[in-house]
Amino acid sequence: MDTNKLLSQYAAGERNFNGANLHQANLSDVDLRGVNLGGADLSGADLSRADLSGADLSRSNLTDADLNGANLKDANLSEVNFIGADLIKVNLEGTNLSRADLRSANLVQANLIGANLSEAELSGADLSGANLQRANLIGSNLNEAEFNGTNINGATITEQEITGSMMHVGLSHKWVTWAGGC
Repeated sequence: MDTNKLLSQYAAGERNFNGANLHQANLSDVDLRGVNLGGADLSGADLSRADLSGADLSRSNLTDADLNGANLKDANLSEVNFIGADLIKVNLEGTNLSRADLRSANLVQANLIGANLSEAELSGADLSGANLQRANLIGSNLNEAEFNGTNINGATITEQEITGSMMHVGLSHKWVTWAGGC
């Protein structure tokens, strides 16, 4: 789908672009609040500073996409492929990222307050300086993820997730809500 066609149809009130092919599209600084891009190919797309709050991008491909500074508050990002994506300073507050693939994604200073990251693949992701307050991390893979300066106050996490490199970030039991036994 052509970027201009998407934007003109969106401006005319269309919100359903399920399965659209927007590979390497330039959608920086656009307002696409509430759009349905479920199953879309947005690999390599530039979505920096875009407003996608309340959007449905479930099962979309955002491999190597640039989402720096984007607003994805309350979006449905379940089962999205974010491998290698740049999500620096992105707003993911209240977002559903269940079963999302965030391997090697850059989430430096991302706002993930109250995000659902259950069963997410976060191995090798950089979450330095991110805010994971009240985030759900149950069943997520955190192997070799970077948590330097990450706020995990009130995050829900089980003993299973606290293995490998995560043990080296100085976790304190008073910071997290335990959702299971030892």
